[in-house]
Amino acid sequence: MIDELYSARILSLAANLPHSGRLAAPEGTGERVAKLCGSRATVDVVLDDAGRVADFAQDVKACALGQAAAGVLGESVIGATEAEIEAARDASLAMLKSGGDGPNGRFEGLRALKLVADYPARHASTMVAIEATLDAVRQAQTSRTRLAGAA
Repeated sequence: MIDELYSARILSLAANLPHSGRLAAPEGTGERVAKLCGSRATVDVVLDDAGRVADFAQDVKACALGQAAAGVLGESVIGATEAEIEAARDASLAMLKSGGDGPNGRFEGLRALKLVADYPARHASTMVAIEATLDAVRQAQTSRTRLAGAA
């Protein structure tokens, strides 16, 4: 079963991490660490005027599963709203913990990680990038709200 988990699709996603690195001037930054294995994701974002992700960078140090999830995220996150990222996070958690189908729409690629459900020790690593992205978007939104209130 473990060989099925590390499929060619998973390994390909893990090897090709879009938007790798850090942004020079992010509006929001999020960082998450999976305590069990030490997988870590640091994500920087810049939002457009409508609050969608306009620029994105990620620094991910994780196992192949965490890297694969970050790969899907990097392919799909530009143009995403906070609500879309939150829905993808929630659907991914449901997929891993309670037999859900996984995300629809722009983040549907995360369904490639459905077999991770059978390996609870890998759940946190699989989620670090999307959790860090959601944190970064929320931080950017909060910063904008503070700036608008100060003006």
